Amino acid sequence: MGTYRPDKPTRRFSNEYKVTAVRMTFKPHALIKDVANSLDIHPFMLSRWRKEYFEGKLVADERKISKQLNRISREKELTESQRIKKLEAQVAELKKENDFLKKWEKFLAEQRR
Repeated sequence: MGTYRPDKPTRRFSNEYKVTAVRMTFKPHALIKDVANSLDIHPFMLSRWRKEYFEGKLVADERKISKQLNRISREKELTESQRIKKLEAQVAELKKENDFLKKWEKFLAEQRR
């Protein structure tokens, strides 16, 4: 959770960043605490931004937000593709192990005869 640290400089966030952060909390099963931790901000700040957003005080340029969301989705796709590649490599390794075990079992069965 973001905590106050005197050595950490105060950050100023653009309205686009705030609106993007608020919209991230609208996703299903997204908790304010988790979104705040991922953005390295305090959950209370994100809750305050949500309140300002619902009151209409927090408005952003939609073009800038779409660029930010595209960048975030590209990063997520990259991590998803990396995850898929890792899982495919793991499946290939498990298939090799399975084939080896089948051959070993067949060998042992022949030895018993």
